[in-house]
Amino acid sequence: MSQDDKSDQLSLDLLDRVTVRKRARMVAIGGVMVALAFGAIVGFIGGRWAGIIAALIVALPVVLLAMSEARRTTWLAGTRVHVRGFGTRTVDLATADALDLLVTDMRNARTVGLFVRGNKKAINIGLSMYSGMGGRELGIYQLRRLADALAARGDTPGLVFSELLVAQLRAEARGLAAPERPLYRLGSLAPSGRMAQKLHPDAVSKFVTSLD
Repeated sequence: MSQDDKSDQLSLDLLDRVTVRKRARMVAIGGVMVALAFGAIVGFIGGRWAGIIAALIVALPVVLLAMSEARRTTWLAGTRVHVRGFGTRTVDLATADALDLLVTDMRNARTVGLFVRGNKKAINIGLSMYSGMGGRELGIYQLRRLADALAARGDTPGLVFSELLVAQLRAEARGLAAPERPLYRLGSLAPSGRMAQKLHPDAVSKFVTSLD
C-alpha cells in the first residue's frame, strides 16, 4: 500500500471545521477593523487615496492568513504528515530533521503541539488545547498512530515523543482529569506571556522519564 493511499489517511485536525472557520472569520474581522482605523489616520494626514492604500496594505495579509486558516486541514498517511491551506506541505516523521514540543498561548487557551521539520518544511501538529481545567485532545487512534510512527524512527527524540503520547493514552484510559494528563502538565511548564515557545528537549526528556 502506498503511504499516501486515501484509505490510510487519518485526520489530525484538533478543532472541527465549524470552529476553525469561526476563528478565522474573527481574525479577518479584527484585521479589517484595524486596517480601517489605520487607513483613516493615514487618510487624514495624506489624503483619501493614501488612506485607502494603507488600509489595503494592512488588511490584505491578515485576510489571506484567515482564509488559509479556514481551509487548513492536517492528516497522516503512513508516516507522512500533510497540511493543506492554499497549498500542501508534507513532512515525513520517519526522516524529519527535528522534533520539538511547541506551546502556544492565545485567547486564554494553551495549545501543545508536535513541531516537525524536514525537507525545508515545517508543520505544527496540534496535540491538545486546554483552557482552564478542560479542553480538547486528539483522539485515541490519532495519538496511537503518531506514537507508532515516532517509535519507528528508532532514535532518542522519536522514542521520547512516542512515550509521551503513550503516557497520554494511558492517562486517558485511567480516566484522569485534564490537569493530571501528561500533555497538560508538560504544557504548563512553559512560562506564560509568550505567544509561542519551544520546550527544551532536555526538559521534555526529563519529564517523560519521570512518568509512571
